[in-house]
Amino acid sequence: MTEFYDFQINDIKKKPFDFKELKGKVVLIVNVASKCGFTKQYTGLEQLYQEFKNQDFVIIGFPCNQFGKQEPGTEEEIENFCRVNKYQVTFPLFSKIDVNGDKAEPLYEFLKNNAPETMNDPDKKDVKWNFTKFLINRQGKVVHRYEPNITPESIRGGVVELLNEPTSQ
Repeated sequence: MTEFYDFQINDIKKKPFDFKELKGKVVLIVNVASKCGFTKQYTGLEQLYQEFKNQDFVIIGFPCNQFGKQEPGTEEEIENFCRVNKYQVTFPLFSKIDVNGDKAEPLYEFLKNNAPETMNDPDKKDVKWNFTKFLINRQGKVVHRYEPNITPESIRGGVVELLNEPTSQ
């Protein structure tokens, strides 16, 4: 059986990243886009990251162009938009991926299949839009799935709760 820490995916610079490096951390994974109505959530995501990054919390952004061509740029253009031009994002960004369908990134299949909100309902598993968020605890378990309309500010309590849990269970 695949576990969260079994994945290895390229970051936005195409450098392989081993998810074993995330052991013991609380992780928020988000499919992001530069031309989406929810793009302004980058601000809240960055604030959340800045507040908790020194407490073993990390946000990982996966650019996705599956929803209305909202992320058409190259990885270099995406990184420039997120880090320099507009949002000054400092949390890790990864290579552009698909989150649904035959070419979906296997990590996203794992997240969708293990999120408590959708694991027993196959009709609800597909990611509906950009800025869907998955919260993973320190043991690599998907504990929440948040739809795009749920803001980063409103999930702060869930992050705090997981950060306050013991590191081993």
